[in-house]
Amino acid sequence: MDIQVQTQAFNLDQLNAGLQAGDSSVGGVVTFVGYVRDLNLGEAVQSLFLEHYPGMTERSLQGIVQQAQARWPLNRVRLVHRVGWLQVGEPIVFVGVASAHRQAAFEACAFIMDYLKTRAPFWKREVTPGGERWIDGRESDRQAAQRWGQP
Repeated sequence: MDIQVQTQAFNLDQLNAGLQAGDSSVGGVVTFVGYVRDLNLGEAVQSLFLEHYPGMTERSLQGIVQQAQARWPLNRVRLVHRVGWLQVGEPIVFVGVASAHRQAAFEACAFIMDYLKTRAPFWKREVTPGGERWIDGRESDRQAAQRWGQP
């Protein structure tokens, strides 16, 4: 398990390469990269600021990954989440999952993202032409997380 919370951009090639490297039992790798969109709630987005509580956030992310590892047979999980100021088009989050079987990798990656969106302690503030606004969690994200049942 490799979890990082950081302000700097990440290198997708390096993150992907480390998921399978040296492990011939890996049969599938699934990754997800989330980016800052240029539109949210019907308004243009100029930039995004993500806040977190150091220590608390990393423990929460570790707990989410541990839940995924308890549900599926995973070889490796890598999770990188950025904080601070981000511009439109910049990557926010990387989730990579390696497993002997593709279905486990697909499901674990989706589970981790659903739980990140609903349970990870990040606070988002968008800058729009109309000013700044805090972003609440989406009902669609809560519904997506419900498919996994109770932790």
